[in-house]
Amino acid sequence: MARQNRSDDWGFPRWRSYGDKGRHAARIRLCDREGCTEVGDRPAPKAPNSPERWYFCESHAAEYNRNWNYFAGLTAEEAAKRAADEESDASAFKKSAHWSWGGPGDGSRSRDEMRALSALDLDSDADFTAIKAAHRKLVKETHPDANRGDEEAAKRFKQVQAAYDVLKKAEERKNAKA
Repeated sequence: MARQNRSDDWGFPRWRSYGDKGRHAARIRLCDREGCTEVGDRPAPKAPNSPERWYFCESHAAEYNRNWNYFAGLTAEEAAKRAADEESDASAFKKSAHWSWGGPGDGSRSRDEMRALSALDLDSDADFTAIKAAHRKLVKETHPDANRGDEEAAKRFKQVQAAYDVLKKAEERKNAKA
């Protein structure tokens, strides 16, 4: 009897199975929030120190964690120590600011604030008194009442106002934290 060299994959019907790889529908867990049909891929504990988890979508996970206090149950000294420890762990990111990929400034200002400073022709380390002075000077130079009919001056005036608004809000946020 001769040995068979031919496989069962030729012709129709195909005599072997197509295989189970990739043939089944992927199981997707939906958000545990009532009525939500988004993918629930963000786990959240059902109770403190419990292994059971809720699975929320991004927006409902943010809502669930909104009132969560990282420093709950700690004294003021313990909370300050924990904050200082975690800030010291992340200090390497501030040390990299002198590299071009680290971005301009000392790392305390956002990209929008840096753009606003450049719109006011200021350095990245300018304080708020210098920002106010530069704003006043540029407003006097570019105000539409002082430059009637000059479209470029009107555009520049709007840019200066927007830049000052960004920096003023950032200063207010900074002072609110302190």
